[in-house]
Amino acid sequence: MTGVTVGFAGMGHLGLVSAVVAAERGFEIVCFDDDPHIISLLISNKSPIAEPGFEDLLSRNRSRIKFSSAPNDLRRCDVVFVTAEVSTDKQDNSDLSAVHALIGRVSGVMKSDACLVVNSQVPPGFCRGLGRNDGNTFYQVETLIIGRALEQAMHPERIIVGLADATIALPRSYQQFLEAYQCPVISMRYESAELTKIAINMFLASSITTTNVLAEICEKIDANWEDVASALRLDRRIGKYAYLTAGLGLGGGNIERDLANIVALGESRGVDLSIVQAWRANSRHRRDWVLELINSAALSPYNGPLALLGLAYKENTSSTKNSPGVELLSALDPFEINVFDPVVRPLEHWHPRLRRAESALEACDGASALIVMTPWPEFRELPVGDIASRLKGNLVIDPFGCLDHDACRRWQLTHHRLGALLHR
Repeated sequence: MTGVTVGFAGMGHLGLVSAVVAAERGFEIVCFDDDPHIISLLISNKSPIAEPGFEDLLSRNRSRIKFSSAPNDLRRCDVVFVTAEVSTDKQDNSDLSAVHALIGRVSGVMKSDACLVVNSQVPPGFCRGLGRNDGNTFYQVETLIIGRALEQAMHPERIIVGLADATIALPRSYQQFLEAYQCPVISMRYESAELTKIAINMFLASSITTTNVLAEICEKIDANWEDVASALRLDRRIGKYAYLTAGLGLGGGNIERDLANIVALGESRGVDLSIVQAWRANSRHRRDWVLELINSAALSPYNGPLALLGLAYKENTSSTKNSPGVELLSALDPFEINVFDPVVRPLEHWHPRLRRAESALEACDGASALIVMTPWPEFRELPVGDIASRLKGNLVIDPFGCLDHDACRRWQLTHHRLGALLHR
C-alpha cells in the first residue's frame, strides 16, 4: 500500500488501463464515470474494452479499485487524472467539450490540495487556458498503444509532465505516484508537453507514410518490402523498433487528430505544412489499395458474396475508429458480405447486405474472394487448404500477409499483399 489514493475520471480505454496498472503498482484507486451503465458493467467484472490481459489484471487488483458514478467519491483522492476520450469529426478536428465538462465536475469535488492531472489528448494552450493558477494542475502526456496498452502503461520508457511553471517541484503525492513507475520523469511547461504528444505522432506518421510509399514501389518493381525492412532494422539510425510494417494508411484516430491539430496551429502562424498535408494525402491514397484490387478483378455480385475478415482498425482492439475494414464496406454496396472479427460485432448500418459469420472459415463459404482487413493473430493460423476448399473464387486480398504466400500459390489462390509485386 502506498498511502496515496488516485482517481481516474473517464472510463474509456485510457482511463481503465491507467487505473488497473496503478492498482497493480499498489495504489488505492477510485474510478469515476458519469455513465452508470459503464460503472455497472465494471462492478459486475465485465470489461467494456478489448485489451489483451486487461480482465486478468482487473480481477487481480479488484480489491484496490472502487468504481463509481458519484463524483463525490473522488473527494478522498490525492491525485485525480482526467482521462476523458476526445472525439473527432470527419476532418479529425477535436471536440474538447467532454474534457472541459469532466474537469468542471471533478474540480468541484476535489479536496483543495489534491492534484488534477489532464491525461486526455489536448492541443497546446489547453491547460494554460483553464486558468487554474493553484499550482496543482498538470498535464501528463498519454502514450497509450492500443493492443499493447498494459505493457506500455506498466513499463513506460519515460513520463512527460507539463506544469504551469517548470521550475517548481511537483507536489509530494504526485511525485510519489510517478516514482512507482521507476522511469525517467521529464518536466516542462504545459505548452511543451502538449506539443510533445503531437510531435510523437508526427514522427510516427512520417515513419508509417515513408514505409507505405516504399512498399507501394516494391509492388510495382518486383521488390519485396519484407526484405527491405529487415535490412533497415539493422541500421542504428533507424533501428529494430522502427515502424516498418506496411499498412492501409493511418488508422485509429489519434495520429490523425494530432496532424489536424498541428495543421491548425501552423496555419494560423504562417508555418509551411506541405509535408503534413502530404502525409494525410498519402494515407487517403493507401486506403484505396484494396478497393482498386477488387475493381481490377472485375468481381461481380452475382458470383457470390465477399468474405471480409477484420473490422477493428488494428489487431487486439475493439476500436473501429478510422478502420479500413469498416470504410471498405461503404464502397461495396452491390455485394453481399460475409464478415467476421474476433471482437467487433458488425453494425447493420455499415452495409445493407451484411452477414455476420461465426468463424473466419465460415465467412469463406461460397465467397468469390477473401479480404483480410485486420491482421488478427488467429488469422495467421488459418489453414490455407481449408480456405481454398471453401472459397468459390481464388482471389485473396491480404494486405498484411497473414496467410502464407507459398501455401496460397500451392492451392492456386491469387494472393495479394502489401509491399510485393501485384498479380505475382
